[in-house]
Amino acid sequence: MYGHGLRWHHCLCCRERHTSSGIIPNIQRAGFLCSVRCHQCGNSFRHKKPYTCSQCGKCFTDEYQHKKLKVHMRIHTEEKPYTCQQCGKRFAYKVSLKRHMRIHTEEKPYTCQQCGKRFAYKVSLKRHMRIHTEEKPYTCQQCGKRFAYKVSLKRHMRIHTEEKPYTCQQCGKRFAYKISLKRHMRIHTGEKPYICHQCGRSFSQPGNLNVHMSVHTGQKPFTCQQCGKSFSRKGNLNFHMRIHTGESLFTCQQCGTSFTQKVSFNMHIRIHTREKPYTCQECGKSFDQHENLKVHIRLHSEEKPYTCPQCGKSFNQKGHFEDHMRIHLGEKRYTCPQCEKSFNQKRHLEDHIRIHTGEKPFTCEQCGKSFNRKGILNRHMRVHTDEKPFICGK
Repeated sequence: MYGHGLRWHHCLCCRERHTSSGIIPNIQRAGFLCSVRCHQCGNSFRHKKPYTCSQCGKCFTDEYQHKKLKVHMRIHTEEKPYTCQQCGKRFAYKVSLKRHMRIHTEEKPYTCQQCGKRFAYKVSLKRHMRIHTEEKPYTCQQCGKRFAYKVSLKRHMRIHTEEKPYTCQQCGKRFAYKISLKRHMRIHTGEKPYICHQCGRSFSQPGNLNVHMSVHTGQKPFTCQQCGKSFSRKGNLNFHMRIHTGESLFTCQQCGTSFTQKVSFNMHIRIHTREKPYTCQECGKSFDQHENLKVHIRLHSEEKPYTCPQCGKSFNQKGHFEDHMRIHLGEKRYTCPQCEKSFNQKRHLEDHIRIHTGEKPFTCEQCGKSFNRKGILNRHMRVHTDEKPFICGK
C-alpha cells in the first residue's frame, strides 16, 4: 500500500501517517507559531519554534537554525572570531572579513555595464547605477527636492532644520557639515595645503587656488552679456550685474549710501565707526580691510606674487602689476577731462589733475609747506631731517 523507502510522519492529533510531501511534516519541521489543521482528521495543533534567541526573541526555522542562532548571538556577545591578517581588524562574520579583504587586494568584482567602472561591493555598483538611470528615490518632504542617495537627503535636511552638529573646539562656531568644519579649522591651524606650482603661493581652500590661477593664465571665463566685462569668478559677475539692474541690497543708515555687495557695505560702515579690526602681528599697524592687511604683510615678508611675464618684474599688489602691464601694452586708459592728456595709471592721472585744480593735499608737519604729490613731500622732508640717501660712487 505504501511506497518503499518513503519517510513517514504522524499527525500530533490523530496519529495518521503522511509522507514528507504532506502538510504535517512541513508544518512541524517549519515550526510555525500558528494553529494548523490536519487534512485527514480535522484537528489542529501548535508547534513551538525550537531555536529562539533568549536575548531578543528572534527565531530560526530552517534546517541550519542552530548554526544561525549561534552566529546571531555574536550581535549580543560582540564576539569577533575572524581577524584580518594584514591590518588586524576583527569581524563577527566570515563574509564580512571576505568583503574587507578587497580593500587590501583591490579586488573589484562588480562592473558597470554602461561605463566599465568597477566596484568592490555590489551595493556600491547599485548606487553608481543611479548616475546612468538618473534615479532619485529619496525626496525631501519640505521642498520636494529629490536625491539619489539617502545620505544626501539627510545632509540636505539640515537646511530646513538648521541643525549644526559639528562644533569648532577652539572658537565654538558650529557647522552643518563636517567638511565645513574641516575647512574652518585651517583658520586656526594656518594650514594651506593647496599650493600654486607657478609662484609657490599657498591657499587654505581649493576654490581660492583656482581663482588665483587666473592671475597667471589671465583666464576670465565669466563675461557680462551687457557690457562685455569678464571676471574670474561667477560670484563677481553676479555682483557686477547689479550695476546694470540698479539693484542695491544694502543701504547705510547714517549717510544713505547704497551698495550691491555686503562686503562693500561692511567696509563702508567702518568709515563711520573708524573700526580697524585687522592688526599686523609684526608691527601692530591696524587696517579696516583684511585685504589691506594681507598686502601690508608682504612688506615684512617681501613676498611679490605678481610677476610680469614680459620683463620678469614682480609686485606685491595686483593693482601695481596691472598698471605695470599697461606700460608694455602701451595702453593709457585714464584721460584728463581738461587737457585730454592720457595716463596708464590712475594715480598718475590724479596727480596730474591737481595741476589744473591747484590742490596740494600733502602738507609738511614742520614748516606747513604743501605739495600736490606725496613723493615731492617725501623729498622735501629731507631738508628737515638732513637725510642724504644718495652716495656718489666715485
